[in-house]
Amino acid sequence: MLARVAANIAVNMSRILLALLGTCMVASAQTATVSTTQNSAPQTITLHEALDRARGNSVEFRAALTEAGLREADKTIARAALLPNANFRSEFLYTQPTSIASAQARQDVAGGTPIFVANNAVHEYVALGNAHQDLSGALLVAYSRSQALAAVARARAEVARRGLVVTVVDTFYSLVVAQRKIANVQRALDEANHFLDISQKLERGGEVAHADVIKAQLQANDRRRDAREAQLALDIARINLAALLFKDFNLNFIVADDMSTPEALPARDEVTALAQKNNPDLAAAFHALRAANFEAKSAKLEYLPTLGFDYNYGLDASHFAIQTNRIRNIGYSASAQLNLPVWNWFATNARVKQATLQRDQAQVELSAAQKKLLADLQTRYDEAAASQQELELLRQSAQLAADSLRLTTLRYQAGESTVLEVVDAQNTLTAARNALDDGELRYRVALAGIQTLTGNWNP
Repeated sequence: MLARVAANIAVNMSRILLALLGTCMVASAQTATVSTTQNSAPQTITLHEALDRARGNSVEFRAALTEAGLREADKTIARAALLPNANFRSEFLYTQPTSIASAQARQDVAGGTPIFVANNAVHEYVALGNAHQDLSGALLVAYSRSQALAAVARARAEVARRGLVVTVVDTFYSLVVAQRKIANVQRALDEANHFLDISQKLERGGEVAHADVIKAQLQANDRRRDAREAQLALDIARINLAALLFKDFNLNFIVADDMSTPEALPARDEVTALAQKNNPDLAAAFHALRAANFEAKSAKLEYLPTLGFDYNYGLDASHFAIQTNRIRNIGYSASAQLNLPVWNWFATNARVKQATLQRDQAQVELSAAQKKLLADLQTRYDEAAASQQELELLRQSAQLAADSLRLTTLRYQAGESTVLEVVDAQNTLTAARNALDDGELRYRVALAGIQTLTGNWNP
């Protein structure tokens, strides 16, 4: 008995040890997976890769493409209404026979006279192919209108695409600037710490007052606070770009810094010609006016008659057979319909008024789009030209500020300048570096803004 109990205890202990070992192995595997994910090298994303990713993930851009696809389908449907259509119909009809039917008719299940005057026989079999065609000016105008609306949807999809370019360029290079400002503030912190060390050494040598050390310490503390704010701005910029580029929440990436090598600004005449030719906002307004004109024509055509034609070929007989009593059951019939509008309580008149109001509004919107294009073109080109001209001045200012700080620090060590001059030189250099980065971002975004008007060259 004791041996059996000891054996059971040994078996249970073995199971517990195996379970604990398995749990440890699973936990180790999970830890290794997480560690591998966290330690994986971040992928480097260029601007063009960012644009490709954003086009696949942008809800607004995808919605514009969907709308364009819907309007193309509407155009196909409207074109199909202009063409003959064919259908096949198979049917069996049973009608109660009249009570005075002859005995012979009662014996013949297909014979007799149907009780309803609209039906042809007690048993009626129908298997017909039908070709139908409607002739109406409204259908032709509806097809033209669907073409115009499809062109509007394509233009708006292009507007969304170019607007997405501006958004991605701004967000992408905002992250680049945030990375640069981290480097700027780190250099400023190193310079502040270096100056603090110099002031402390001079104080120990009795060459400067303790107030200089306090001022240097305050400057170093400000730079540490700036470093935390710059890191926060970098994190926010990375999150904003990740939301545009990835389907899941992925922050393990870096961006390629090519902001210092932008493309040159084209000539004003070239930009103006491209904008007048390829501007999608103007194209959308123009095609919207075309659609409104077709809508007005379609409403007026409702006053006119319409024609319809039908051609039927097949079986419509009391027997489901090609021939009955040597009479061929297969045949054809044709019909034509003329529909004359007579009275509909002024509904057509109201639709004509609606279409006229929409056409007038579309004309006003087209004029506004033309004026807005000229205003936006002038404004954005002037901003791009100004920011391009200022870049060289900003680079020069950053270089001069660096030289000024170096010389001022040497003069302070020689006792020829004050601590305030050194601190001012440090702040000037940091501001100049940040201004240069902001200037390059401004020029990039201005180029992308012009690209939304022209569309034939990339920022």
